[in-house]
Amino acid sequence: MEKRHSIIVVGGSSCGSFSAFSAAKAGADVAVFEEHKTIGVPSHCAGHLSLSGLRRLDLLPLPKKVVENTFKSAVFYSPCGKEFSVRFSSPVTCAIDRKQFDRHVADVAMKAGVEYHLGTRVDSLVLDGGFVKGVVVSREGKNETLTSNIVIDAEGVSSNLLKKTGYPTLNRFAVVNAVHAEVDKIDDVQSDAVEFYLGHKYALGFYAWIIPRRDGSAKIGLATETGNPKEYLQRFMYKHPIASKKFTQSKIVKETFHPIPLGGPICRTYHNGLLIVGDAASQVKPTTGGGIIMGLTCAKIAGEIAHQATQQSDFSEGFLSRYQQMWQQAIGFDMAVMRQIRLMLNSLSDDQLDKIIRLCSELHVDETLQKIREIDFQGRALLPILKSPNVWIVAFYSFLASII
Repeated sequence: MEKRHSIIVVGGSSCGSFSAFSAAKAGADVAVFEEHKTIGVPSHCAGHLSLSGLRRLDLLPLPKKVVENTFKSAVFYSPCGKEFSVRFSSPVTCAIDRKQFDRHVADVAMKAGVEYHLGTRVDSLVLDGGFVKGVVVSREGKNETLTSNIVIDAEGVSSNLLKKTGYPTLNRFAVVNAVHAEVDKIDDVQSDAVEFYLGHKYALGFYAWIIPRRDGSAKIGLATETGNPKEYLQRFMYKHPIASKKFTQSKIVKETFHPIPLGGPICRTYHNGLLIVGDAASQVKPTTGGGIIMGLTCAKIAGEIAHQATQQSDFSEGFLSRYQQMWQQAIGFDMAVMRQIRLMLNSLSDDQLDKIIRLCSELHVDETLQKIREIDFQGRALLPILKSPNVWIVAFYSFLASII
């Protein structure tokens, strides 16, 4: 039996739900199809978000059950254990329970009138005359065709629907393999500080992290370009000169694995009758791998454009290209800068990273970084601090090291 919705969203993650909410609050008829029976499951995200980003998206305050901790400080460790830290006067980031966060955003969407179908997998897009006009779903062993004016693809990094239709997908050569874990206890950490560990030996092509919770437990993890991330995690926990001392009484209670795209957004996030958001569009920060704030920013735009298209009955690429124009205006510059920073970081040796961390500490770069209040849009955040001579020294050394 064929059913019709004005807008169909594939995926009930926070990005999918936020795009649905954005369209529904403007008056659109929206349905979300999520293959899992529970929103927020499985969870494979560190859930470290900026408060400014959440505030910009009108998502603050969050329910108490969502927020696990807030942070005023970030501590960076070089490969040999040199330390550089930045402390702010008030919290700038928070750790969230990703499962509860996704459920919260879905609840907000449902209150706006979005219809949810859980345990329903979208198998393929319906193509007709070069337009996406719906989806084929599978539930309870039966296939069903549902038509729509627009489909918003928020299925995640797998990009299965795009692959099946032959549309461009993310750069598979710029994907790192991550392990997200939780430990029952952590020693010798500041409860209001997030720790980042650099070094090819422990996190080739990325970094490792420790995110403490208020209850004394912690979320930890890392990502690597090659090799088994689980083996890297064991090496990090038990052989790192600094981190290993913090895990002497720790037990891993949860462990999940997930790819993170770091190549920047895909070249085209719209087609006739189709918009692509979140990880499927690789709208992920190449520097940190954070995809929630950037994805939600783009999801909001996608929902608004989808509603406008239904109002004007224009679902063509020409009209929907406004989505890409708008998200590029919102995050394009910053994504391009962060991609270049990622390429530079990947080109540096461990010895060079040690020297950069030492320079940052000796030149008191933290005093300049304390003035930053925007950590998501890192391109424009860098512009004002480049007035500092000490930052220029570090930046110049980093550039030279990356090309020599």
